[in-house]
Amino acid sequence: MAERTARILLVDDEQSIQTLLSYPLQKDGYQVVQATDGREALARFSEQSFDLVVLDLMLPKLDGLEVCRRLRARSAVPIIMLTAKSEEFDKVLGLELGADDYITKPFSLREFRSRVKAALRRAGMSSSEDGEEAPVPDPIEALELRIDFAKRSVTVRGEDVVTTFVEFEILVALGRSPGRVFSREMLLARVWGDSAYRDPRTIDVHIRHLREKIERDPKDPEYLFTVRGVGYRFRDRQR
Repeated sequence: MAERTARILLVDDEQSIQTLLSYPLQKDGYQVVQATDGREALARFSEQSFDLVVLDLMLPKLDGLEVCRRLRARSAVPIIMLTAKSEEFDKVLGLELGADDYITKPFSLREFRSRVKAALRRAGMSSSEDGEEAPVPDPIEALELRIDFAKRSVTVRGEDVVTTFVEFEILVALGRSPGRVFSREMLLARVWGDSAYRDPRTIDVHIRHLREKIERDPKDPEYLFTVRGVGYRFRDRQR
């Protein structure tokens, strides 16, 4: 049976951007559904399933940040935000609301396609996959935390934890090598395939989200530790 083609919701109010981005996505074999404002984006998302949302920040009727917040409240679908703004505030706020990645306009089509493929690869929907299934590692267990690869699930103290794709991948990267210190650049490469075009501080936002979800006290973590001046590490299983 042929694999289902990944379906992408492309949300931007500029027709020129819709045309520019739709063509390479369709050429890469993806289905593209377009929306030109925030309310239409939510309506399209309710009508069918999507494997990725490419979402502009500045939208009429409902801005991209609010659309991101509403999508994340109901789905773990990967979200890439597009923004013409370069202010750190907007990038961080998008990540705080649950976006997995962001691209600042203007950007190259090569960069855009790389980001899309990386996001779909994380979600298991890349059109370039060869169809072979990799062996599923055993679950990671530490104290009251359990990371199940087969189910892509996280539980802590007996409670299910909802994570985004990026949060799960960062947790897995750290959890599979307890005690090992990872720089931000190393984590970017592990999750996205490379660290090009991305601000290493992106990792800080995702780590903060993870701590809020799995730690009893995010300021005094049991699982995710900061190594000042270097990066992060997962607790040593012997401790």
